[in-house]
Amino acid sequence: MAITPDRIDAITALAGGLFARGTSLDAVVRAVREANPDLSNVTGAHAAVMAEEPFREQPGFNLYLVDGNNHCWLITDKPDSATGVVIAQSDEDD
Repeated sequence: MAITPDRIDAITALAGGLFARGTSLDAVVRAVREANPDLSNVTGAHAAVMAEEPFREQPGFNLYLVDGNNHCWLITDKPDSATGVVIAQSDEDD
């Protein structure tokens, strides 16, 4: 399953709006998961622990695409192979 650019925009807008209102990372992940039940993986993390380059950098968080087509999932920059997302909240110092 591919994640289309429009869908990435919608996920980014949803997460960004929630973070802007002070919503916790766990609640943002829940909301994105509920809005996208067909994604194989919607996970939260702190940006400081992510070693890969984000697919999108937004105020307060980074968005990573996940390829879960094989046994182990990995971060990808290819929306056509993405099956999920990681929402990585930035620290205020970032």
